[in-house]
Amino acid sequence: MTDPASPVTEASPLVQADPRPTRRIRVPEKLRNLEIFLLVFACVINASAVILVQLGALGHVDFGQLVLLGAGLSVLVIGMHIALRFVAPNADPFLLPIAALLNGIGIAEIYRIDIEQGVSGWDSTGERQVVWSAVAIIIALVVIIALRNHRVLQRYTYVFMVISGVLLLLPILPGIGREIYGARVWIGIGPFSFQPGEVAKIALAIFFAGYLVSRRDSLSMVGRKFLGMRFPRARDLGPILVIWAASMAVIIFQHDLGTALLYFGLFVVMLYVATARLSWVIIGFVLFLGGALIASQVLTYVNDRFANWLNPFDPVNYDAIGGSYQLVQGLFGLANGGLIGTGLGQGSPAITPLAQSDYIVASIGEELGMAGLFAILCLYLLFIARGLRISFSGTDDFGRLLGVGLTFVVALQCFIVIGGVTRVIPLTGLTTPFLAAGGSSLVANWIIVALLLRLSDTVRSQPRLVV
Repeated sequence: MTDPASPVTEASPLVQADPRPTRRIRVPEKLRNLEIFLLVFACVINASAVILVQLGALGHVDFGQLVLLGAGLSVLVIGMHIALRFVAPNADPFLLPIAALLNGIGIAEIYRIDIEQGVSGWDSTGERQVVWSAVAIIIALVVIIALRNHRVLQRYTYVFMVISGVLLLLPILPGIGREIYGARVWIGIGPFSFQPGEVAKIALAIFFAGYLVSRRDSLSMVGRKFLGMRFPRARDLGPILVIWAASMAVIIFQHDLGTALLYFGLFVVMLYVATARLSWVIIGFVLFLGGALIASQVLTYVNDRFANWLNPFDPVNYDAIGGSYQLVQGLFGLANGGLIGTGLGQGSPAITPLAQSDYIVASIGEELGMAGLFAILCLYLLFIARGLRISFSGTDDFGRLLGVGLTFVVALQCFIVIGGVTRVIPLTGLTTPFLAAGGSSLVANWIIVALLLRLSDTVRSQPRLVV
């Protein structure tokens, strides 16, 4: 019989019971502590950017604007961090600080352009951007609190298909649809306007994920081999042809080449991830390239975009209405910035049309230089890397596909916008995530952050990852 006073007997239960509960408590605390450290660092950078803008453009610090533009965003993101400690303690600690930093840098640069244009109050884009940031972050918080498990979304796969279809059709409806700068992608209610296509991309990602999970076997295992690749049967080409037709319809009726490329690229990438068949990528590339070539010959505005891209300095294109003037001014701004930039508040970004929205990258490049743009690109790369890591760490196929889709939306949008501004590809009307002025884009991108945070919390909460 074992002696009750034996030290071995007293120590054994403690040794067996301690490790697992201790690690389950400490892991979330470490994640959230790292997040608050990074958030404070991001908030300091954002406030410093506003101060530098004021010193460079005004010569003094306006504390009222500093509190509104700098402290306002800081309070919002720290409030979201506090909420995450309760509703998603295992969420990724990098996504929120990266989004907050990009959002803050965008606000500082928009405010700088407002100063150059001499606007203030509600007429200033910077103050409206802060208000939209508040709305976007509150909506993101509601998404995290209401959605406790991302798998619930799979039940409503076809509901999200209908939602995305309705959102895509709204801008072409008479009465509420608005055409701005040649693109009919806006809806207007009174003095307010919104771009429903920004939210439609999230609904499409959810629909694609649910659809591809249910149809993956027929799309990946059936077909004939040609040149070492297995190509699908004609009957299985239906989904990609439907999405291709929808993308072409966006180009024709809404005059939005960038959004069409985003939707079609999203589907092709998610299809490749679901099936691991390179043939789908080849088919998708051929379809979109063929559609773009046909559109460039048939549709005048698409042909003009290609002409402006290929010959931006041609006087015929430069002087034309809707010509390459904006592209050329943006290139001159980037060249003026050089390696380290002119300094915040000391450039002339407002010379470029739509410097706060479509050309926010050129504005930042002029004042922060190539070094500043490189840092921003690194932030986007880190955001995308964390999103993909979250996606491929999950155990359910729906969560993996949804994570890849949401992450790729941000990645492809960055490539399309930055590629257009730097003349790598033809210019489109998309906005740079988190940086550019626009409430629709901010709301959509913060919802993406919320969904990725929920996905990461679900992945890290699994016992096999916690132990």
